[in-house]
Amino acid sequence: MGSLEWQPAADRAGLLADPVAEVIAGQPEARVAEIDPELADTAAFCERYGVPPEATANCVIVAAKRGGEVTYAACTILATGRADVNGVVRKHLGARKVSFAPMAEATSLTSMEYGGITPLGLPPDWPILVDEAVVNAPQVVLGSGLRRSKLLLPGKAIADLPGAEVLALALTR
Repeated sequence: MGSLEWQPAADRAGLLADPVAEVIAGQPEARVAEIDPELADTAAFCERYGVPPEATANCVIVAAKRGGEVTYAACTILATGRADVNGVVRKHLGARKVSFAPMAEATSLTSMEYGGITPLGLPPDWPILVDEAVVNAPQVVLGSGLRRSKLLLPGKAIADLPGAEVLALALTR
């Protein structure tokens, strides 16, 4: 995919955040490629490495609030859309209010770097909401937990993660 040199992720654990490396052992089809960390953000990454946005998935962490309680969830969507946080996500989580988790919270709670957060290796009690377009993609490029690399997985592998729930989650841009 694109101009990157993809290698078996299990062989390059140093390119993965620790919680991601633990999950990768069960994902033999996972590939990883090293990138310039300054180009980890989707638009810059796609342009530099020739990866189409429709083959790239983003993972955002949301904080759902109800009755003074905060719970966290991950939303994984293709780069060509945006998560319907105030509609589908809020209703699905049964929350009064849902917002994107602040960067410091998201990185602290996931043990991943901002710009590299991925649905793999998240806390086990978090729901992982996956847009159906991600699941239908033959392969998707997504974060590795670090800004200096990207993962390549079949879209279906995201739906098979523990806690994953497939929804019509994305609004088109």
